[in-house]
Amino acid sequence: MSIVNQFKTHEVQNQPFALANYNAWETDTALKEAVAREGAAWAKKHLKKFGALTGGELINSGFLANENKPKLRNFDSYGRRIDEVEFHPAYHDLMHAGMKYGMSNFAWRNEERDSAHVARAAVMYLGSQPEAGFGCPMSMSYAAIPALRHSPALAKKWLPKLLSEHYDPRSLPMEEKLGCTMGMGMTEKQGGSDLRRNTTRATRQKNGSYEIIGHKWFFSAPMCDAHLVLAQSDSGPSCFLVPRFRPDGTLNSVQVQRLKDKLGDWANASSEVEFQGAFGELVGIEGRGIPTIIEMVALTRLDCMIGSSAQMRQAIVQAIHHTSQREAFGKLLVNQPIMRNVLADLALESEAALALTMRIARAVDRIETDPHEAALARIATAIGKYWICKRAPVLINEAQECLGGNGYVEETIMPRLYRQAPLNSIWEGSGNVQCLDVLRALKKEPETQRALFKELQQAAGKNADYDAELNLLIERFEDTQTLEFRSRYVIERLALMLQASILLQTEHTEIAQAFCRSRIGNEHGLAFGTLTPDAPVDLLIERAAGATKAVL
Repeated sequence: MSIVNQFKTHEVQNQPFALANYNAWETDTALKEAVAREGAAWAKKHLKKFGALTGGELINSGFLANENKPKLRNFDSYGRRIDEVEFHPAYHDLMHAGMKYGMSNFAWRNEERDSAHVARAAVMYLGSQPEAGFGCPMSMSYAAIPALRHSPALAKKWLPKLLSEHYDPRSLPMEEKLGCTMGMGMTEKQGGSDLRRNTTRATRQKNGSYEIIGHKWFFSAPMCDAHLVLAQSDSGPSCFLVPRFRPDGTLNSVQVQRLKDKLGDWANASSEVEFQGAFGELVGIEGRGIPTIIEMVALTRLDCMIGSSAQMRQAIVQAIHHTSQREAFGKLLVNQPIMRNVLADLALESEAALALTMRIARAVDRIETDPHEAALARIATAIGKYWICKRAPVLINEAQECLGGNGYVEETIMPRLYRQAPLNSIWEGSGNVQCLDVLRALKKEPETQRALFKELQQAAGKNADYDAELNLLIERFEDTQTLEFRSRYVIERLALMLQASILLQTEHTEIAQAFCRSRIGNEHGLAFGTLTPDAPVDLLIERAAGATKAVL
């Protein structure tokens, strides 16, 4: 034997090939069904094109954008203040794809079509799978549109740029750009979610504009072309559009103090800024800033649900792909009974999350035309945001475990998914804030409770566990003295019931029954992989395994 051959210790065997070059739309049975069910089948050609990109070249872009974090450049080489964030080209590739396919604006570009927000939710769902970080400016740009429409002059100026298909990363006044993005700046150190504690001040100038002085603790995506900012005016908290450049073309007085060093979300830049006499324009009515910007928050909360659902989907795709190629104890992992229980359970959770997310997107579509849907959107968004975002970290960790040690190293997407998973439950109001928002809606807007129970009543009689819980839900609201203390449990049950209601009204009776039995009837442990033996395991794995079948 030659000396060279002596050092050939082994060949690589029984190791999966990385998942790549699949169509994330075509291989997602549950997504295609949800989009059709909620009225947006007209968008399937568009979604197919984007699905090829998100299951293809954007996967590599996601890795590169995370390996090369954004860098803050406060000054140019001659000491002039520029406050620019430098991104790797892969991040710009992601942003380009996001704007081209409409993660930031597809619903608004298709407002005349039925279920445009459902179609856009599917676009966001696909785009969030190869990398979630760039979804932040995409989401805020999407959510800013209703707020801007409170000020027709601003809307006329900014909407054509925000609805553009062109991503333009250049640091220029908006008039000189092909397309624009918009962020928001609300939270401050002393207040957090309690926005009325904000101390940033806005002083009206003779020309009708405002001079803004203050500090923002979280100022997301600082390279956006403008931000919607909350500041105290003489009439109280008000909403202002603060552009990156003043009308005279000079850089606005928004100084980036630092970029946040975050647990995850590495590709996206989150900053802390000082307004040192920044130029701003009033959005909506002075003193009504919180209601104005809350419209934006409602849509970004929907996007939190979309993002968490998308991350769950990517995690289960990776788990099935890996276990379909990895052999242990004499057969493939995917064929081991205990592993099949885990995979089916993860798939069931993923389908339920997607179903509720898309149903709420349809409610958003009908806010202006249907009082029931408007009331449902108001309360179900907070319910869904609370529960789905809570489920993402534990699901992703379980999926990560399916890969064993491979799921813990950065060569796979799993560590990035796990780091990203907690973000959506924190952003746009933590779990407690969502619960309080639900209670506030139930108290101040009785129509939301009527809409909620009307929605749940549609699945009555289809499952005994469901019917029993439906009766109990009414009792859970009766003890108002302890309702806030019990609110997390009550809202968890509401979320499960909403998911069950949607599943029970589909043609997949066995999936719906398994969900009700495990999640509502409590024939399930506290960990994934504890379904009962009569669960439709084969069907659930088959529906979730499209990406693997497309590649192998």
